[in-house]
Amino acid sequence: MKKLVIILISICLSVLSFSQKTDDNNFLVVAKDGTGDFATIQEALNSIPQNHQNYFTVFIKEGIYNEKIFIEQSNLIICGESRESTIIEFAELRKNWRKNNNDDDYGSGVVNIKKNVTDIVFKSFTIINNYGRLYGDHDHAFAIRGFEGVTRIILDDCSVISDGGDTVSLWNTDDGMYYHRNCYFEGWVDYVCPRGYCLIENSKFYGHNLTASIWHDGSKNEDHKFVIKNSRFDGVENFPLGRFHRDAQFYLIDCTFSSNMADKQIFFALSNPTRTLQWGEDRVYFSNCEVDGKDYSWLSDNLDKSKEHPTKEEITEDWIFNGLWNPTKVLEHIDSELSQVNY
Repeated sequence: MKKLVIILISICLSVLSFSQKTDDNNFLVVAKDGTGDFATIQEALNSIPQNHQNYFTVFIKEGIYNEKIFIEQSNLIICGESRESTIIEFAELRKNWRKNNNDDDYGSGVVNIKKNVTDIVFKSFTIINNYGRLYGDHDHAFAIRGFEGVTRIILDDCSVISDGGDTVSLWNTDDGMYYHRNCYFEGWVDYVCPRGYCLIENSKFYGHNLTASIWHDGSKNEDHKFVIKNSRFDGVENFPLGRFHRDAQFYLIDCTFSSNMADKQIFFALSNPTRTLQWGEDRVYFSNCEVDGKDYSWLSDNLDKSKEHPTKEEITEDWIFNGLWNPTKVLEHIDSELSQVNY
């Protein structure tokens, strides 16, 4: 069993704390057909002790898992057999959940990350909130929902899809840090909407609404920023790029946009007449971005307008996270850690 598992999860290992070592007991296999340690993802997560010293890997074999996930332990790697074959799918609408749960958001998503949980790597699977296609209501429907204190979250080679708004909602306003690469994001209003620091690279976006695709809250720290590099945006005809309701800061570098995108700058959406912005409305920056067959003046290069005047080459991971986190180092340690494991 273990020899089979090592082949399947060879791309899924990582180091969350570089001093930690791998333990055979820290690998859990989920398989619907009963060939793993558990038949459901939640059973595997529930078996992990709170405050464990070493990180755990939960490897999910192929299949469609119709379950809602509650993540209540830090230092986890949750990895699918493949992005195409491992799918977590559940139908949930935020307003329905809150109505029946004392207005509490915890549990309103498909994947729910509990307050103050940190250091989670999601790799090589798909998450779908399919409420909208089943019931025709495209209101807020989280695929991933993170709460206060949730930080250092990585999505690598994942598809995250909702038939409603706020698909990926990692909402730690104080010090949230998130890194996503090689991913696909799809949803309705504000479907990728981080608070704090966020970097997304080499990914694709598809929006179904005419309000906004991306959103940011950087109101707790002038340095907070949402950076998207080397990515592609598409959507329904006249889909808009983005908006913000509080202080925000956007950097889009080497991105392309389909001709369906509306000629509309990322804008401040006033939702509270008493709210004022501390650092202004104009912290939206572009470098080498273009729309297929069109020329939108607001997409012109303007990094020189940023307070720090970075070149696009200077917009590195270290610069984005202000030297606080190096997520690609986490991912680079996959192979080196694997070489130390004996089965």
